[in-house]
Amino acid sequence: MLVSLALLTLGVLVALVAPRLLAPADWPEREPVVALWVWQCVVAAVLLSFALSMTFSAAAAWQAVQGHVFASAPHGVVEAYALGTHRPWSALLAVLLACGGLWTGAKLFLEVRRARSHRRRRRAELLVRAPLLPGEEPGTGPLVLLEGERPDAWWMPGAAPRLVVTTAALRRLKGHQLDAVLAHEQGHARARHDWLLHCSAALAAGFPRIPVFAAFHGAMHRLVELAADDVASKRFGRLTIALALVELNEHRGVFGPCPTPDAQLPQRVDRLLAAAPRLTPGRRLRLTAAAALVPVVPLLVAFVPALRALG
Repeated sequence: MLVSLALLTLGVLVALVAPRLLAPADWPEREPVVALWVWQCVVAAVLLSFALSMTFSAAAAWQAVQGHVFASAPHGVVEAYALGTHRPWSALLAVLLACGGLWTGAKLFLEVRRARSHRRRRRAELLVRAPLLPGEEPGTGPLVLLEGERPDAWWMPGAAPRLVVTTAALRRLKGHQLDAVLAHEQGHARARHDWLLHCSAALAAGFPRIPVFAAFHGAMHRLVELAADDVASKRFGRLTIALALVELNEHRGVFGPCPTPDAQLPQRVDRLLAAAPRLTPGRRLRLTAAAALVPVVPLLVAFVPALRALG
C-alpha cells in the first residue's frame, strides 16, 4: 500500500510541478523538438505513476491479481511490499485509477473517431471542389490545387497526407515560398504531429482540472507549429517561411491590433525573423537525457522494495 501511495503522490507532484517549471522557460521557443520530447516524457511519467499505483493497489486487494503480478518473484520480494495490509483502501484506489484509465482510453477513442470523421468529410468536400481527372487515383499526389479566391494552404493528415493549396495562394506565394509551405506541412506529416494533438486533446478533455494535461494540450498546439517552421526554415530560410505565413494569413486580420484565434501567427513570424540562436549541442543533449530519466523515476520507486529484498 505504501508503494501505491508513493507512486500516486509522485504522479500528482509531477502533474502539479512540471507545468510551473516549463511555463516560464524560454528555451522551448528556441528548441521546439526538444520541448516536445520533454513534454512527452513528463506526461509519460505521470501516466506511468498512475498505472503502477493501480497495479500494486490491485495486487494488494486481490490475490488473483497478486498471483499474476508476482508470479515469478521470490517470497521475500512479495513480503517486502506488505501487500496484505489496508486491502479495502487498496481496492478503492485500484478501482478509481482503473476508471481513470478507462476514461482516458474512451476520450482518446472519441477524439480519434471525431478526427477521422472530420477528415472524411473534408476529403469528400475536396473531391466535390477538385474532382479526379480520368484515370487519376485518389490520394496519388501529395499536392492538391483548389480553385479559390482566398489564399490558403492546409494539411490533411491520414495514411496519405496531402497539402491543399488554393489558386489564390499560388498567385501570392513567390519564389520558394510555396516550397517552404510544403516543407512545413511535410514536417507535420513525418513527425506524426496529428497523434500528439489527439493524445493531448483527449487527456485535456478527460481531466481538465489536472494542470499538466491542460498545459500539455496548449504546448502541443504551439510547439508542433514551431517545429514545422524550423523544418521549412532549414531548407529555405527563415525569411522565406515567415513571408509565406504573412502572405497566407494577412487577409484574416491576424496581424492587426485586436487578438484573434490565430494570435500565435504573429509570434511565429517574429520568432522566425528574430532568428534567436539555438541552444548548444551540449545543453540539448543534457535536456534530452534529463527528460528521458523522468519516466524512470516511477520505475525506481516501484522496484525499490524488491531491490532491497534481493540485496
